[in-house]
Amino acid sequence: MAFVFYCFLQVLVSWVIRAVQPVCLPECTCSDESFGRSLQCMSVSLGKIPDNFPEELKQVRIENSPLFELSQGFFTNMSTLEYLWLNFNNVTVIHLGALEDLPELRELRLEGNKLRSVPWTAFRATPLLRVLDLKHNRIDSLPELALQFLTNLTYLDISSNRLTVVSKGVFLNWPAYQKRQQLGCGAEFLSNMVLSLHNNPWLCDCRLRGLAQFLKSVGPPFILVNSYLVCQGPVSKAGQLLHETELRVCMKPTISTPSVNVTIQVGKNVTLQCLAQGSPSPTIAWKYPLSTWREFDVLASPIAEDIILSQLVIPAAQLVDGGNYTCMAFNSIGRSSLVILLYIQPAQAMPFLSTSSEVSAYVDLRVVKQTVHGILLEWLTVTNFAEEQWFTLYITSDEALRKKVVHIGPGIKTYAVDDLLPATKYKACLSLRNQPPGQGQCVVFVTGRDSGGLEGREHLLHVTVVLCAVLLALPVGAYVWVSQGPYNFSEWCLRCCPLHRKTLRCPQAVPQCKDSSFKDPSAVYEDGESQRVMEEDEEIEKEAVNNPPWQGNE
Repeated sequence: MAFVFYCFLQVLVSWVIRAVQPVCLPECTCSDESFGRSLQCMSVSLGKIPDNFPEELKQVRIENSPLFELSQGFFTNMSTLEYLWLNFNNVTVIHLGALEDLPELRELRLEGNKLRSVPWTAFRATPLLRVLDLKHNRIDSLPELALQFLTNLTYLDISSNRLTVVSKGVFLNWPAYQKRQQLGCGAEFLSNMVLSLHNNPWLCDCRLRGLAQFLKSVGPPFILVNSYLVCQGPVSKAGQLLHETELRVCMKPTISTPSVNVTIQVGKNVTLQCLAQGSPSPTIAWKYPLSTWREFDVLASPIAEDIILSQLVIPAAQLVDGGNYTCMAFNSIGRSSLVILLYIQPAQAMPFLSTSSEVSAYVDLRVVKQTVHGILLEWLTVTNFAEEQWFTLYITSDEALRKKVVHIGPGIKTYAVDDLLPATKYKACLSLRNQPPGQGQCVVFVTGRDSGGLEGREHLLHVTVVLCAVLLALPVGAYVWVSQGPYNFSEWCLRCCPLHRKTLRCPQAVPQCKDSSFKDPSAVYEDGESQRVMEEDEEIEKEAVNNPPWQGNE
């Protein structure tokens, strides 16, 4: 009887011990260490910290898990935690309030995660933190006051990240460093301050001058794990050691040019030059009045360290290209600009782009947008007359008995052409009111085969195709026609416009082409009057509409 009672007592004691022991997480290991209770979860599918996390823990170690973020309230009921190791996970984001429940935290290790930045103000909630390990992440910047709330931090590892430039002020504002400076010779009793910065792609220009000087000046108890910081850029300093590299003082760019006044004849090529010097090396951009309409090539080449030559190339300059061209150079220190005045001398035989001796105009007409039911035309107009002028827009097709005539008032720059027919060639021309369109003032576009449904049309209207000497804006069934047509690019170009290709050419830099088949003034008179077009063009246009290339697949 006594033996049975003894066995019963042992079982009861075992149950009581198990009842009072904290429950560990599934697939994890809990143990009692000299510093307190510890939890380890290695290679566990743990996407977040569970709500039933064991309490009274001193150390948590979670590694090789899909843990993605540390959000606010992540460590609720873990106020006793002192050591948090989250190495080799997928942590990408740390929210601002993620550490607010960890007032006793002394060590945080986040090696081998995917952090691009760190909310440094979140460390206000962890005043006792002494070790911060962030190596092997993707951090690319370190703010000036990043360490201001890490008052007891003595070990910082941000090696093997993506830092390119760091100010020396980051470390001058390190409270532990400031405390050492204040105590002076009495700083022996302070703990060593360990800093690791190696294996970052350092950009050794003037912005690292302060850091280089700081690293040369520090000494015990300040310890640099690896003082050999290797420069990755610029090219002239790649491979050099930072502490051995001579770095210039930063300065904002200065700009010069061979001539601030350039004069050329219309139709000639011209290259505007701008030389910029600054430290760090400046970036150069150009601004001119017609930049949204006429895009020119810009060539940039380094002449020497921190000196860049930029060239803006204008081929076959037109009268409208004249004006102020601003060269702008900027770097992290500041910016400068310089204005070059370009004057285009008109040819004697062609005073502008019109035969009128009174008011003449430059017109650039293009299709800028395709809609479900049509297209949107936009134009640039420049006249030699101070007062604002009225313009006339002509829209014709071989299917229409009459051409559409629209009078455009001053200040209007766009017009929507709706309800276009499928498989039809259209021509739109813009000119001064009561004047025939001149060369380059017309645009031709062809609609594709109707796809049969509004949903299909919306899906297919994203394609704009440039073929031969005409702009083919395809607002109806564009993709079907282009992809299934029996001709390739060159074959259709030869078929569509065998005569136009002799006199017209597609500009290289502008994704559209112009048609100049309106050559007879009577072709642009008001409705009801005769419309005469050159016989050759008439035959070509009818052939393109009556025998379109897409019929071969139907």
